[in-house]
Parts: sequence; structure tokens; C-alpha cells
Amino acid sequence: MVGKIAFLPGDGVGREVAGAARKVLVAAAQKYGVSLEFNECVFGGAAIDECGDPLPEQTKTVCLEADAVLLGAVGGPKWDGATIRPEQGLLGLRSALDVYANLRPIQVAKGMEGFSPLKKEIATDVDLLIVRELTGGLYFGKREEGMDTARDECLYTRAEVTRVARIAFEAARKRDGRVTSVDKANVLATSRLWRNAVNELHEKDYADVKLDHMLVDAMSMKLIQAPSSFDVVLTENLFGDILSDEASVLSGSIGLAPSASLGDGRRGLYEPIHGSAPDIAGQGKANPVGMLLSAAMMMRFSLDQAEIASCIENAISRALAAGRGTGDIGGKDSCMSLTDYICETL
Repeated sequence: MVGKIAFLPGDGVGREVAGAARKVLVAAAQKYGVSLEFNECVFGGAAIDECGDPLPEQTKTVCLEADAVLLGAVGGPKWDGATIRPEQGLLGLRSALDVYANLRPIQVAKGMEGFSPLKKEIATDVDLLIVRELTGGLYFGKREEGMDTARDECLYTRAEVTRVARIAFEAARKRDGRVTSVDKANVLATSRLWRNAVNELHEKDYADVKLDHMLVDAMSMKLIQAPSSFDVVLTENLFGDILSDEASVLSGSIGLAPSASLGDGRRGLYEPIHGSAPDIAGQGKANPVGMLLSAAMMMRFSLDQAEIASCIENAISRALAAGRGTGDIGGKDSCMSLTDYICETL
């Protein structure tokens, strides 16, 4: 047994792409003579409907006992305006797992430049990694709701910044050796703390890595003007959420983008960065690639199966190079027909 996987299909197209990932993982594991244990649990909106809680205690227990958590997507208009929202379950799960670093690789594959909204010469050779702090900042601060006055507290400690910055520097050492730290230090006190903590860690332990700083507004422009100039991009929770969604379209579709959320141990949370897309749920139109690449990241980072991860990634690359794909990238495949082709390519 390679590992125990907490399997959370979630809502909308999450159920479709999660099913695709499970099928590919089983096929790849069989190819290498290993087995995986999937423990399926309700989560998000589906869990609210079933038991009134987006993160039921049973689901949390299964996730904490697993080697990795594989998530489809959560949310949808069905729960808009509700007292309890599916996204609260996701924030709670990240906190329970103590996964504080979100890794979002963005790559424009050879031959896919034409699907990018950018000019081909700008989209060529894009290969960057966004490292987003995941458990601090505005999303986790104290808040005050109100119709006339509302408040969200943004709080960071030096320790929180240092631990996520270390992951970014370590990742850069395995890539091109460059980190761009993004903040708003000309305005925000938390950003000045962020910049000071990143500089201190760099001087102490990572002087071999090239470090530069960029304000978030400038970064939002440069990410479109010259995306291939970046290697590892490090930033806080809110900025990282926005910038990684912006970067996800560089490859031509948000459906191609994976993510991994990691902490100090090996256990991680893996999910595509797209949402539940209720407008296309159940129609077979969802692109499974972001989910499949997330599953590959799971095999590499949490289950120590780099060979299986590479096998899945190579099968996806060959499928795309052969012109296979869902409608969002100009293909004629359904979610399952593309998945089946990738399984055959394995």
C-alpha cells in the first residue's frame, strides 16, 4: 500500500474531475504494481446539504488520518447568501491540516502558446511557480460584518512569513534560483514586516538564491507583460489568491492549472485551482487536466512516488501534443474521453 487518500469530490464539476483523477491514479498505480486506498467523504456544499456542516467531524478525522487529501472543488450559487458557505469548510480544512504554503505551477506547454490570450511571443517559455501563504492574512483575521461598517483584520507574524518564504527559497534552488517576493510595502505594515522577514531569511540561509521585491500592483502588470521573466513568486494570502488566478489563464485555460497545499510534514491538500463551475456541471465539459496534474503533485510530494507522478505528467503532455483536449482548449473531448485517452497513453 502506497498511501491512504482522503477523497473529497466536493461540488459541481469537482465530482467529475475527481472521478477522472481517481481513474488515472488507479491506472498509473497498477502500471507500477502499487495500490492506493481511497476514503471518500462529503465536503463543501454537498456536506452542508447532508449534515449542515461543510467540514463534518468525520470528514476532518479521515483527512487528518490520511497521507494526502485530494479535493475536486466546492461552492456554487445554491449556497450563496447562506449562513454557512462551502468555502468555510475549505478554510477550516486548510487550518486543520496546517498547510500554510500553496504551490501553483504555471506553465505554457510547447505547442499550446496559441491558446494563451497573450501574444505567442509573450506566452512562449512561461514556467513559473507561485508560492502563496495560505493560513494568515485577511482571510483568517478577525472580522466585523455590517451593512454600514465592516472590518477585516490582516495579521501576519514573522514566523508565518519565514516558514512560507523558506519553502519558496527551497523550490527556487531546484529551479532557476530566483525568487520574486510580492508585497505592498509602500502602504501596508504587514507588507513591511513581510519584506523584512524575507530579507532576513535570505541573508541568513539563501544568499545563493537571487531575490528581488515587487509591489503587487506592478506585479499584476508584469505578469501579463513579461511572464517568462519570473521563476518563483512568493506572496501573502490575498495577493497570492488574485495573482495565481490571473496567472492561470496564461496557459489558455484555468482548467489546466493544478495546486498543492503543504505544511511541515508530508501530508498535503491537492486540488485544481478552478471552482465548481455549476454552469457546466454534469455536461462532461470540465477539463480534467488541472485535477490530474494536482494528483501527480500528490504522488510526488506526499506519497513519494515521483516516477508515477512523471508518468502521469508525461501522458498528459502527449495527449495535449496529439491535439486531444476539452472545448476550453479547442478540443472535442469530453472530460471522460480525455481521461480515457490519458489512461491508454499511460
